[in-house]
Amino acid sequence: MLRPHAPVAGWARRYRLTQSIVTTMVVAADLIALVAGGMLAFWLAPKITGFDEPLYPYGWIAVLISGNFFALRLARRSYDRPMGRGQDSDQGVVYAFLVAALMVGGTTWSIEPAPHFPAALAAGYIAGCTLFLFVSRYAVRQIVWQLVQAGKLGQRIIIYGAETETAERAIRLLELERLPYLSVVGIADGRTTRVAAEAPWGLPYYSGMEELRYRLGRGDIDMVLIALPNIGQERLDQLTEALQSISVDVCLMPREAMDLSSQYNVRFIGSLPLFALWQRPIRDWALLVKALEDRILAATGLIVLSPVMILTAILIKLSSPGPILFRQQRFGFNNVKIEVLKFRSMRTELQDPSGTDRTVRGDPRVTWIGRIIRRLSIDELPQLINVMRGEMSLVGPRPHATMMMVGDNYYFDAVRHYTARHRVKPGITGLAQVRGLRGEIDSVERAKRRVELDFYYIENWSLMLDIRIILETIFKIWRDPDAY
Repeated sequence: MLRPHAPVAGWARRYRLTQSIVTTMVVAADLIALVAGGMLAFWLAPKITGFDEPLYPYGWIAVLISGNFFALRLARRSYDRPMGRGQDSDQGVVYAFLVAALMVGGTTWSIEPAPHFPAALAAGYIAGCTLFLFVSRYAVRQIVWQLVQAGKLGQRIIIYGAETETAERAIRLLELERLPYLSVVGIADGRTTRVAAEAPWGLPYYSGMEELRYRLGRGDIDMVLIALPNIGQERLDQLTEALQSISVDVCLMPREAMDLSSQYNVRFIGSLPLFALWQRPIRDWALLVKALEDRILAATGLIVLSPVMILTAILIKLSSPGPILFRQQRFGFNNVKIEVLKFRSMRTELQDPSGTDRTVRGDPRVTWIGRIIRRLSIDELPQLINVMRGEMSLVGPRPHATMMMVGDNYYFDAVRHYTARHRVKPGITGLAQVRGLRGEIDSVERAKRRVELDFYYIENWSLMLDIRIILETIFKIWRDPDAY
């Protein structure tokens, strides 16, 4: 949850930096990483290989690679939204560097072949820069966090919203960005009759424009975010006029951001601007990378985990009569139904293939071996076969049974835009599962939260995000209280 930073005074309050400085820090970190990687390679190569020729003639190649790297980053607008929505991800910065190195290396080789170019120098330069670029991202995050804690960096926001539900939705969308310098410090509304108790999450409430202007006049608020989905042009003009005499950013969160998608952007067909509300999330090269990731890791998992799977199959067969595998229809890619495989963990006669009856803690239908394999998520391992078939991915939104219920409603009726999570293949694990939303979903609010995390994953997919989720899943297997 986004929480207000502690009040600060003096220099920090008067000269507090906003998110623009983070862009400068990221650019500087990239430059330092490239210089450090080059210096390390030029220092180590002669010591390791005994190469005694002058190395400075090769320095211009490092300069060209660095120039191409920054050109690629700027062309993709990677510095526009630092630390947010995957635009400056660890994977993205490494990809840009490797592409730049490949472009420059291929060009220089084709113009003037260099058989005596020291391979150790090239390998050391690429490895060193890659390492330092990774480390630089961690260092920037730590520096940003320290500046935030010291009150010298922060983006403090007041949400101007008419309804509690709308304000909560805006706060949740901001929270999904996971930006350490972002802080919602209050809720405002034009109505003077609304009571402060109605403000969500215990935030201060400012009723009426005069009270809001008085609060903004203190000079420690950076932005007023207007979150009124159905605002008209006349009302918008009134608000901007009322706030234009105060030094504060006034921004509008479009209805599409709150109701349709947590990621939207402007695309162009030629010179014609289009407002993209929904789009294919994983495409082109990303689709190929995702497919290779799934096949390689699933095949490796089937080989490495085969002893565990064979032993599990034997114990299931000995523990109770019935088949080893449980097959259930669930929603797959593009809402096409697929048959998901699991190790059977319940008594055959008590199983519910429709998924209407949720599994609860201490469920009497679960066998003794079923409790063990469910606790350790071993029951999910046959889904590696689904991955090899191309029906599922290792990481993605969890596939739900077609008749799964939340409260008294079906999942797809209880949560708006639920089916949009099927724009990618379902996964054996997912972001929602490692963010504390594994297991029973017994409330609409919890269901909505899970779907929001699914959307975030879909719209911010990267190979590094998948790897992080896989590692977090392995770690959480041993300590997840929701696994039963």
